[in-house]
Amino acid sequence: MRILIPLLTLIFTCTAVASAQLPFYTDDADTTEKGKFHLEIYNEHDILQRGAYPAKRQNTLVFTLNYGVTKKLEVGVNAPVITLSSSRTATHRTVTGQGDTQVGVKYNLVDEREGSRMPALSAVFYVEAPTGEVKKQLGSGLVDYYLYGIVQKSVTKKTKLRLNGGVLFSGNSSTGLIGVQAERGQVFTGNISLVRDFTDRLKLGVEIFGALSTRESLSRGQLSTQLGGNFNFTEKFALSFGILAGRFTASPRAGAHLGFSYDF
Repeated sequence: MRILIPLLTLIFTCTAVASAQLPFYTDDADTTEKGKFHLEIYNEHDILQRGAYPAKRQNTLVFTLNYGVTKKLEVGVNAPVITLSSSRTATHRTVTGQGDTQVGVKYNLVDEREGSRMPALSAVFYVEAPTGEVKKQLGSGLVDYYLYGIVQKSVTKKTKLRLNGGVLFSGNSSTGLIGVQAERGQVFTGNISLVRDFTDRLKLGVEIFGALSTRESLSRGQLSTQLGGNFNFTEKFALSFGILAGRFTASPRAGAHLGFSYDF
């Protein structure tokens, strides 16, 4: 049973990752074009679970920069600025500072080909450095080592299904007060998203994501869903938006996402 629960969580849920197609946490199999940069900046404002009291809200401003080393290899860095808002009973009602910084690499193993049943496959590995201040609850104080795989398949010409599954070998999946905060054992992650091109510029989709530690109960895990999409103003610039809802201690009760991406 201890093995079964993490495996089920791996199949049906996911965690926040270093890079994805905004606003979704579910990563795609594509990599940044060789010699080009891909910039993502987004803001997510969340209402925290009651178990996080006296903290009530968390605002996360995230900066991500990816670079295409080759046609199939991408490197990236991700750094958040976190603001925690607490009740009047807290010593500091508002705390702002840098969170933990991620550095990662993505490799595209297989491209999806028209007429083939074989999906696109990619693998991602990243290390997260404890740059956030632990006393202010902005960082975990742990070095994270995270490996996950990506499966991407076109359901129709305009609809894509994406699945991620992985494991944090060391550290935890938390960003501020959101995410599994276990200090020992592995954290299993997984996610699933379905995104459709409604027009040449507008994409809308839904996803489920979460995480579970091998040393924590299910109630201490993460399980969230998001409805959102993105609108391409140009081939290089896109606006992203989404609304979130979650269950269990490591997830926000509700949240909203607004951001943009730019290729150069």
